[in-house]
Formats: sequence, structure tokens, C-alpha cells
Amino acid sequence: MRLVFAIVSFAVAAVLIGTGIAQRTIFAEPDRVVLSVSASSESPVTVIDGSALNAFAGSQTVTLSGNGEVFAGYGRTTDVLAWIGDTKYTAVGFDSESGELTSATVPGEQTEVPDPNGSDLWLDDFQATDDLELTVNVPADVSFIVASDGVQPAPKSIDISWPLDNSTPWFGPLVISGSLALLLGLGLLLWATTGLRASHGPRRTAVKPAKQSRRGSGRRRGMIAVPVVLIGALALTGCAPGNSASLGATSSAPTLTDTPAESQVDPPAVTVRQVERIIARISAVAIQADADRDADLIASRFSGPALELRLANYTIRGRDATIEALPPIPDGPVKLTLPQQTSSWPRTVLAVIQNDEDATVPPLALILVQDDPRADYKVTYAITLEPSTVMPDVAPASVGTARLAIDTSVLRFTPTEVALAYADILESDVESPAYLDFEAEGDSLRVAVGLAAKKAIRASLPTTATVEFGHEIGEADAIALATNDAGAIVAVNLNETTTVKPVEAGAAVNPSGQVKALSGVTITTKGVVATYGDQLLFYVPPAGSDGKIILLGYSQGLVKATEIK
Repeated sequence: MRLVFAIVSFAVAAVLIGTGIAQRTIFAEPDRVVLSVSASSESPVTVIDGSALNAFAGSQTVTLSGNGEVFAGYGRTTDVLAWIGDTKYTAVGFDSESGELTSATVPGEQTEVPDPNGSDLWLDDFQATDDLELTVNVPADVSFIVASDGVQPAPKSIDISWPLDNSTPWFGPLVISGSLALLLGLGLLLWATTGLRASHGPRRTAVKPAKQSRRGSGRRRGMIAVPVVLIGALALTGCAPGNSASLGATSSAPTLTDTPAESQVDPPAVTVRQVERIIARISAVAIQADADRDADLIASRFSGPALELRLANYTIRGRDATIEALPPIPDGPVKLTLPQQTSSWPRTVLAVIQNDEDATVPPLALILVQDDPRADYKVTYAITLEPSTVMPDVAPASVGTARLAIDTSVLRFTPTEVALAYADILESDVESPAYLDFEAEGDSLRVAVGLAAKKAIRASLPTTATVEFGHEIGEADAIALATNDAGAIVAVNLNETTTVKPVEAGAAVNPSGQVKALSGVTITTKGVVATYGDQLLFYVPPAGSDGKIILLGYSQGLVKATEIK
């Protein structure tokens, strides 16, 4: 009987171990599915649609092959198509019926595009020579743009692969169970062999009555049948789920992943990752341009009052080496990202950079504007925040916020009214009608250039000269981004003028410092007008609120100096 059990155990062990090994070898499923397509035209751009990238579940490995430079970037499909514009391109999609990638030519008036490498529009981009392979996990509303340099044909060979779950969860249990059955069989075999040796071989016994013999035989058959049935059930139970999972993973008719319903709210202009990359690029350009006083280079990443201030500084430093450069633009970290909710252009983003290594360096708020899909984001405002500034509550970067019109009525003051009212406070202080509408505590600009500072300048002049102060709205548009409490963060451009002129015949004015360097005038009998550009950032409460308008930060500097005509 022990020999019978040993043989059964060996048989069960062979079945279990063999089945387990077979799952890893002859029955092993593929670990990925690969689809390939060749571009159907010589167009400079190929777009791999999000539906093709999401034809199967899981991360997507895109392999591109061409001659020379190979570029690939990805962004929201609407952004990719906006960047391409009216240019002929190849569209790669997915045919759910055939289960294959498709390639079609989309006609256009243009046959070339700018070099797409480094565009601020892409969520990420990659470049290589001849062959490029990358793995991403993008949603269905994101597409790939593939190109060479924008002029030469885009790489033609495209492979997309997705991982398949070819794991064998029953491999371990089957092998372990088979090993235990094998050990059991060896134990039974050893026991049976020992018993035979002890009894010097099998012995005959008297034959029992037939009834008793059948009962005993029946008991033996029951004892054998029960473990065989149980072990057989174990083997069948262990194999079935594994086979079912494998069949599901390699179905020949895969279904497309569901495309999310179109949102009723415009998406944010950028992601946090995009902003970090954009800021790093801006920082590198600013550092190089500031060092070389390169007007063309700085204009590639700055505009408006932020550009005007830097260009003036370049001229001043070129004429007077003792004048210091403006503070650099750090490359991060970006502590706050507030993008505009929009699918069109121009697009606006507020980013706050904090220097974690030097607590004495105040945070810097940058307002970036992208004029069109192919343009880079440019710094329109670069504003140093007040040390005591606490930014108002705003929406997360993944949601974004609305950019308000400059004549909006939802705020306590419109952006233009904020600029003019604050300028009046700088000249009239408590006599200004708007004095009580603005928070005075923590406002260091009032101390630097307010009424008391202006009186000090007037008192320092000789009796042969007079000074007049004035202000006007700068050329840059005000920018207002909504906050969570229905208020707004508002950036405005204000120009303050200081006019110094002699009052007696024969008297002259001698400019000094930056005014002398920028105007190029050493002495004049007509007088000098110096214009200081103010970049101001405010929090403006909603209409009907009793809250005060708060100056969050400012940057000020000489932007123009001329002799009076």
C-alpha cells in the first residue's frame, strides 16, 4: 500500500512541477504587444494621436527611426495641432477593427515648420540621432509630434509597444506543491522499503471471508481515491486562473481606452513641470544676456516693463562700470504656479520663485506671457515680493484660474484704477482720496519713493533748480488673475517721472549717477526728465469687500532719461 501511495505522489509531483515549468516555457505568453507603421508622406511633421498611443493599456514605448536628427515631443493634442497650424503633416492613428496603426497625410499650405526642439508648448521633448526610443504614459488627449528639424522629412519608421501581463502567479504554488508531493513520495517509498526489509519480503495470510475481504478492499479503494481526487482538484484549480488571465491579456481584439468627457472648463495653460523647464531656460538666457549686455538675447525671453528695465540697465552699465547689474533670475525652485485657464492665445502664467539656500533673498514673482503657439513664454513682469508678503489663496496649478479683463467690475478697483490711485498715494500720501483703500503696513515702496522721499529730493536741490513729480500708466497691459475669494492678483505698469530744471538764466543742471549715464548729459541749461518704471503687484479684494488693497511686491528702476527739448 505504501508503494502505491509513493507512486501516486510521484505522479502528482510530475504533473504539478511540469505544469508550473510549462507556464514559464512552452506556454509562456508574450511580454508586450508591438504595432508598427511607416509614414505615408515626406511631410516635415508627424502627429501620433492619443488614440493610437492608448490603443492598449499601460505605458507606451515609442521607437522612431530616421536619418539624422530625430525629435519627439508631446503635448495636449489641441496644442500640438495649433503649433503645426496650416502645415502639411502625417497623422498616425489606430484602427480598432483591424487592430493596426494607420497613416494618412493631412494637407496644408505650408511645407516647413520651425525647429520644434525646445518649444515651451511641449510637456516634454526628446532628441537623438537616427534612432530614438522613449517610454511614457500619456492620456488620450495628449499626442506626440515627431520631426527632424522642421524642414527635412520626419522620421518614417514608427513602432509603439505596450507591456502585457504575462506573469504566472501559479508557477510558485505549482512547483512548491509538486516538490512537497515529491518529498512525500520519497518518504513513502523509504517507509515501504524499510517495511519490506524488516519483514523479509511479503507474507501470505489466511484468506478472510469474501464479505470481509470486499469491505477491506472497499476501504483501501476509498483511502486511495480521496487523496488522488483532492490533489487532482488542486492541480486543476491552480491552472485555471492562470490560463484565464493570460487569455485576457493577449486578446486579439483589444478595446480602446475610454476617452474622458470633454471638460467644460478650459485646461490650465501649462503644467508645473512645464513651468519649471521654462523658468530654467529663462534663467539661463538672463544670466548670459546680463553678463554680455546682449539686448537681442534678453529680448528673446523678456518683454514689456521687465525688458525695458533690463535694456536700460545694459546701457547704464555700458557707460558706467560702477553701476551694478539687476538681480538675476533664479532657475528655481518654483514655489507657486498659477496658470491661466485657456485653450487659446495669448496665455498667461504667474510663477513665484523662492531661494531656499539664502533666506535673505526675497521671493521673485514672474508673470509670463506666450503670444502664440510657436512663441516662447516671455517675462513681462519680474517683481520682487515684499518680505512680509503672504500670497492670497489661489487654485492649484492643475486647475488654473481666469485672467480678468482690465475693465472688470468684479473687483473693488479695476487694474487701471489701482495703478492711478496708488501713484496718487506716492505723491500725496494721506491727502490722497484712495489712501484708506490701500494697506500701508509693510509697504516699503512708500518709504523709498513716497511723499517723504520726494520732499527730501526737493530739499536737496539748490535754489537755482526745481523738481516736479508726475506719473502715467505704462505701455504694458495690466494683468489680473482671479483668486479663490473672487478677488485678484493684479500686476500693473506705472511710470513715474522726475523733472529737474534750472529756474534762473545761466543756471544749469548737472545730472549724476544713473541719470547721467542713461541720458548721456553731463550738464544742461534746459533740464532733465528721468522716468522710473514701476512693476507693481497687488492683491485686490472683490467688489463690495471692506478689505484693503495690498501691495505684494514691486520692482522699480530708471528706464529713460532725456534732456528737456
